Amino acid sequence: MVKFSAYSLMISSFTPFHSIILKTPRRFSRNIPFNHSTKSRVASYYQNVELHTEDMMGASRYLPPLFSVAPMMEWTDNHYRTLARLISKHAWLYTEMLAAETIVYQQGNLDKFLGYSPEQHPVVLQIGGSKLENLAKATELANAYNYDEINFNCGCPSPKVAGHGCFGVRLMLDPKFVGEAMSVIAANTNVPVSVKCRIGVDDHDSYNELCDFIYKVSSLSPTRHFIIHSRKALLNGISPADNRRIPPLKYEFYYALLRDFPDLTFTINGGINSVVEANAALREGAHGVMVGRAAYHYPWQTLGHVDTAIYGAPSSGITRREILQRYQEYGDSVLGKDGNNRPNIREVAKPLLNLFYSEPGNGLWKRKADSAFMHCKTMKSFFEETLVAIPDSVLDAPIAGGVPSGREDLFANVHDFLPPQYQAREEEALYA
Repeated sequence: MVKFSAYSLMISSFTPFHSIILKTPRRFSRNIPFNHSTKSRVASYYQNVELHTEDMMGASRYLPPLFSVAPMMEWTDNHYRTLARLISKHAWLYTEMLAAETIVYQQGNLDKFLGYSPEQHPVVLQIGGSKLENLAKATELANAYNYDEINFNCGCPSPKVAGHGCFGVRLMLDPKFVGEAMSVIAANTNVPVSVKCRIGVDDHDSYNELCDFIYKVSSLSPTRHFIIHSRKALLNGISPADNRRIPPLKYEFYYALLRDFPDLTFTINGGINSVVEANAALREGAHGVMVGRAAYHYPWQTLGHVDTAIYGAPSSGITRREILQRYQEYGDSVLGKDGNNRPNIREVAKPLLNLFYSEPGNGLWKRKADSAFMHCKTMKSFFEETLVAIPDSVLDAPIAGGVPSGREDLFANVHDFLPPQYQAREEEALYA
């Protein structure tokens, strides 16, 4: 007997994913009783973001990106973003990086790559590429899908992306091109544009070199928002996983950018694993915080606290049972829609496998899921077979229960270690 039977939902029904070309982006309610610190954060954010009038209209539909979920290849797909939005109303979500060439060469199949449900707003499209013509065309084609921002990848260290002079983090070595690329992207969209980058590449890792990159890109384009992964990247063959572990974090570089570029907006990324640590960064003046793997591996423990702890909103009180019932509606609406049985049960259910992390029954739930992937044809049957492993007390516990863990002192004394102030040499910086 499925555990959803006779259960009364307190939320509206899910909009099926086949309604994917968005004409009127959804607006979240702004009537939230913020505490003083949250009010200050929101006001401070909008004071720091310089947007064109039409861009501000788009951005102001939602609360600012004080907390965002990082773009992660093969992870932050439609399925994960659907689950993430069911848990948090206000976290900003990023797509996986999508190559501009893929968008251009798949014009007859764009729904598969660019489509998403209106429930996902605010959502940012991240694109990558190294050819201006394709970046322009890809941005133009993406306009029909009404993303809330277009982000350009200058931070991925994967050899498949950054190798062979391609794109990703290697583009940090060519800031003049990045400025041109951002101008092209901005010229083909009416939403804000941003850059995600590292603090350096290989031996090009000084604070002044990072500042030269920021100065050139922002001077040569309308880019006013940078997401800074506070590690440099090593392109000597180490894996992307090692690139997230071996280069040391230098949060002092990020906070120095706030000092030296007061007209720009910066989001901090790297090594932040909970809302406690995100709040620690915000208290020290960060404009916004981006979290990656913690939001994927521990979605309930991380995203479940974002709306209350970061944005000051009252708890929705939603339970995992309610979330899974809505996800069942979504999953059964998309199974097999791409043909050849894709997406299949395993692909659609993949983000759910972390939903019961550290809870009673989690191990048995995963074993049952592995078995169910072999023969279940619907999400309904998948849940009927697997959720018997999870106690009702877990399924019915409201969101954001308990106190989130994390290092409150992660950014302690960071301002004591800032590098010397940057002095831009305009002619050399812009035309070198």
